[in-house]
Amino acid sequence: MAKLNFGGVEENVVTREEFPLDKAHQVLENEVIAIIGYGVQGPGQALNLRDNGFNVIVGQRFPSKTWDKAVADGWVPGETLFSIEEAAERGTIIQYLLSDAAQIALWPTLKPFLTAGKALYFSHGFGITYKERTGIIPPADIDVILVAPKGSGTSLRRLFVAGRGLNSSYAIFQDATGNAHNRVIALGIGIGSGYLFETDFRREVFSDLTGERGTLMGAIQGIFAAQYDCLRRRGHSPSEAFNETVEELTQSLMPLVAENGMDWMYANCSTTAQRGALDWWTKFRDAVAPVFEELYDSVAAGHEAQRSIDSNSQPDYREKLGQELKAMHDSEMWQAGRTVRSLRPEAQEVPVEQE
Repeated sequence: MAKLNFGGVEENVVTREEFPLDKAHQVLENEVIAIIGYGVQGPGQALNLRDNGFNVIVGQRFPSKTWDKAVADGWVPGETLFSIEEAAERGTIIQYLLSDAAQIALWPTLKPFLTAGKALYFSHGFGITYKERTGIIPPADIDVILVAPKGSGTSLRRLFVAGRGLNSSYAIFQDATGNAHNRVIALGIGIGSGYLFETDFRREVFSDLTGERGTLMGAIQGIFAAQYDCLRRRGHSPSEAFNETVEELTQSLMPLVAENGMDWMYANCSTTAQRGALDWWTKFRDAVAPVFEELYDSVAAGHEAQRSIDSNSQPDYREKLGQELKAMHDSEMWQAGRTVRSLRPEAQEVPVEQE
C-alpha cells in the first residue's frame, strides 16, 4: 500500500503495479465469486472478472430481462448462471449488486447463505451505513467489504475493454477471517480498477449521495436547464442554446479537464474565455455553496436515505419514475440534444442502464 500526498493530506492507495493481477489470482484462487444482480454494476464487474480469469458465477431471477441479458453475455444456465439462491449457496464471495431497494427486499432470502468465512461485497455503502433503516445486518463471522467504482458499470466495462481502468474506493466494515484486506484489494484489481483509495462505508455513501445529487447529476442538470432556458428566453435557437450549454462542455472542454485538469483546460481556451471564467466562477461557487451544505446535512441525517427507501418501495415506483424521466426526455433541451448528437460523425445513442 502506498501513501499519496494530496496538498498535505495523505491517503492510502493501492495501484496495479504494487498489487498485480497475478497476486489477485493467488488471493482468490479458491474463491467462487457470485454476482447477485445483473443490472447496473453487475454486468461490468462480472464480465471484467471473468475476462481476468476469476471463477465467477451470476445469480439472477428467472424469467427476467436481466437473466436474458446474462445469457446474451455468455453466462450459461446451470454452469455459470443460476438462481439467486443457488448462486449465493455456491459462492464464497457474494457481490451484492442489486439496487438499494432490491437489497432490502432480498436480504431475508440471502442471509441464510452467508455462512462462516464467506465475504459479503458491496459497491455502495447504503445498506450497511443505514442498517437500522434497511435491516441489512450481516452475521459476525463473515467479511463485509466494499469496492465502489467511481462511475457506472458501463463505464467500468468500456474502460476495461479499452485497456484502461476506472478508479475505485475500497472499505472494510468487518474482518472476520483476517483476510478481508487481501480479498477486497484483489477484487478491486479483478474488476478493473485503475487504482484503489481507502475509505469507509459511511464516507463512501455520504460522498456518493452528495455527488449524485450534486455535480454528477442533479446540480449539473439544474445548471444545464438554467443556462439553456436563459438563452432561449433571450432569443437564441435551440441548437445554439444546446451547443453552448451542453455540447461544447461535454465534447470539447470536459475531455481537456479529464486529461490534465481544469487549470490546464483554462490555459487552452481563449483569453476572453479565461477572463470571464475567472471572474465568474467564484460567484457560482458562493451561490451554490449553501445548497451543498444543506444537501450534505440531509445525507448525514439519513433524510435522503429514508426518502429513497420510502419512494423506491412503493408498488407504483417504477411507473412514477418513468413519468419523471419521460418529462426530462421530452423537454426541449434534450430533444435538441438528440438532434445535435445525430449530426455528430458516426453518431449513436448510448443505451440507458436499468437496475
